[in-house]
This record gives sequence, C-alpha cells and structure tokens, in this order.
Amino acid sequence: MHLLIPFASALGDNATHTLKDLALPRLARALSLLTPEEPLLDSDEYSLTPPHERALAQAWGWSGADGCLPFAARHAQADGIVTSELCWAELTPLHLAVGSDQISALDTATLSLDPTTSRALFESLAELFPASEGWASAWGAPLRWYVAHESLRGLPGASLDRVMGRGVDPWMPEPRRLRTLQNEVQMLLHNHPLNEAREAKGLLPVNSVWISGCGPAQAVQADADLQTDWRLRAPLLAGDWAAWAEAWIALDAGPVQDLLRAAEQGQDVRLTLCGERQARSWSRQPRPWWKRLWNPPVATAPVLEAL
Repeated sequence: MHLLIPFASALGDNATHTLKDLALPRLARALSLLTPEEPLLDSDEYSLTPPHERALAQAWGWSGADGCLPFAARHAQADGIVTSELCWAELTPLHLAVGSDQISALDTATLSLDPTTSRALFESLAELFPASEGWASAWGAPLRWYVAHESLRGLPGASLDRVMGRGVDPWMPEPRRLRTLQNEVQMLLHNHPLNEAREAKGLLPVNSVWISGCGPAQAVQADADLQTDWRLRAPLLAGDWAAWAEAWIALDAGPVQDLLRAAEQGQDVRLTLCGERQARSWSRQPRPWWKRLWNPPVATAPVLEAL
C-alpha cells in the first residue's frame, strides 16, 4: 500500500496554528513505525510544479523539468480525449481579481460555471486555435479546456494549484508564447455577452485562463498499490482551516488507519506527505530489535510544518 497525501501542510500562520492544535494519533503512530526515505523531493514554495505533482510523476515513471510535466494530456485522457502524440496544454477558466497591490486567481469553484456556458465560452475562442495552422482543441469539462500545438512543446507553466486563491505574479507564464496566448484569450473574454449575462445574474465573469501541464502524454507505470487522497485540497485552497482540520481528522481515521494496520501486520507500506516545498516518503524497513521494542509516537506538527 502506498498512500500519497497532497496538501498535507501549508505555509503561513493559519496553517501553523491549525497544525499545532491538530491531533492525528494514527499518523503519529505510523511515523514511529516507518523509516523516512532519502532523498526527499525538495524545492521551494515558488517552484512551478508543486511537490504532490512531482511525487505523482515519480510514482508514474515520468520525467520532466520544473513546470514541464504533461498533466494536461493526462487530464485530457481521463476526460475521454484521444491525445495521440500531440503537445497539449490545459486551459482552466478562472476569474482574476484585480486588487490594489496584486492580481489574484479566485477559487474556480466560485465561478459556478455550468457545462453549456463553459462550452460556449470555449468555442468562442476557436479563432485562436485554427486547425489550418496545426492546432487541435477539445472541451473536457466546465473547468477543463484543452488545446494542442507543437509550439507548446517544452514550455514551462505553473500548476493551477500554485495560484488558486493567491496573487498570481510569482507564477505568471515566462514563455512568451504562453503569455501571448493568455492575453489573446483575455481580450476575447472581455465584455463577452455570456460574461455580461453572468454578471447580470450576480455571477463572476470568466475573464482569463490559467495555462499549465504542457507536453505530449507520457506512459503511466501502473501502480496498483498507489492511493492518492485529495480531500485536503479544496479546504486548503479555499483557506477554510476548520474544514481542512476536519478533513485531516477524517483522513487519519480512514486511510491512515488502514496504512497503520497494514504496517503493524508486517505488510510493505509507503506513506508520502506533500506540502508546499517538499514531498517526503516513509516506508517499512528492517529495524534493530531495540527500536522495535520502543516506538513512541512521533509529534506530527513539526513533521508537517517542515513540508
């Protein structure tokens, strides 16, 4: 069993205070039985690819530089799109809020974007992706649009998970091709009749897209033991720390309890915890007899804060 937990931690005072008051007894016990692996997946909070995506890529056998892992093609395949050998990018419709000192990407859940409106907005961008010039495009879901073109190959872009609910300046696209594409989309969405209709209903306009995951699909090495639990993502990105703590408690009582039970039974288990800077794994390895006799629970807050 390999349990991978994205958004296990976060930076900032709110996260620190929440972790200090958070009781995770099964996680504490599991960490006392398992051995930390080296090397850990280490970066910083400004890397384009967050640690949980890097950990998933490693588990799947992918290769790629920071910001160049083909999650767009992966998501497109999951949406039933035939990706072939094309270089795909994912366009996530969103609302960029302009403040006095920064531009922030609001949580996409706040858009309440229905399939009909989403598809119509995506189709209105068709002139930017002419098939005669080698473009392919596909609508996957209300919040997942896809385009493909050879010019997207090797272009690094920050993950959507880096910018949701935050100022986007540190992660704005560096490649000129992506900046131009984002600007062209924004111009077509500006004063779009569908957006005007949304605003009349009190809904936020879709005024931009976030471009990420560029590249051709890579084969995924099947790992039947890999279990990725995403329940911490939504409350953390929404900044709902009470809900995040509740999700952690439920996770501790569920999948973490299952992993602990398997470890206590002598089964091979692996735990990967992912924060904003690091992804670290622990696994069951042979230990000296005296360590097996004395395994006090590990304090979880310092472990999670280090991520």
